[in-house]
Amino acid sequence: MPTSARAKGKAKRAPKPPTAPTFEVEAAAWAEGYRCVAGLDEVGRGPLAGPVVAAAVVLYQPTVEHPWFADLRDSKLLTAAQRERLAACILNEAVACGIGVVSPQDIDGLGITKANRRAMTLALQQCAVPPDCLLLDGREWVGLNVHQRSIIKGDRAVRSIAAASIIAKVHRDRIMADLEQVHPGWGFAQHKGYATAQHLAALRALGPSPAHRRSFAPVGGVGQARLPGLG
Repeated sequence: MPTSARAKGKAKRAPKPPTAPTFEVEAAAWAEGYRCVAGLDEVGRGPLAGPVVAAAVVLYQPTVEHPWFADLRDSKLLTAAQRERLAACILNEAVACGIGVVSPQDIDGLGITKANRRAMTLALQQCAVPPDCLLLDGREWVGLNVHQRSIIKGDRAVRSIAAASIIAKVHRDRIMADLEQVHPGWGFAQHKGYATAQHLAALRALGPSPAHRRSFAPVGGVGQARLPGLG
């Protein structure tokens, strides 16, 4: 087989860029009679430190189309600068927006699943307009008497959920940057509490901080809290 033919046979197509989320699900909910459709998402289930943060965002109105709507994506697909810009737009121009935060101590007491649902409930309580339809990412649900729809990969398909993912991510990242100032040495501003090599090395050297989740391995096996400079 000629080299060119062999190379052609091994060639792979470039991956398709992620599809931009749309308002199709929100529009369908409006067609069914719902008038305040909120997207919900959370960030911080997996880290060893810091809170879990959820956001609820109501964006959809049939007669409104802001230019930045087209830029919405799952927060994980955006740079920090892109998230900050879009978060400002969302907070300024969304119909309603709420943020819920559950501390590491409450995560230890409740377990991460219940803590996650509490964060979502708190986020909904902060919305100026009570939603009558909830769109949740993945298989999540909230224990409230409100119509709910769980959508696999909803943060990549549904604009309201993508917006919620951005708000939750930006808010939690800011909290972790603040925790770096309160508890220096663990590198919270860099790894945001996730189990990176840097974070695990700091845990071994310093022990857990007050911001760590003691119920999460490997934090629970490290020992008592020791702050830098205090022994």
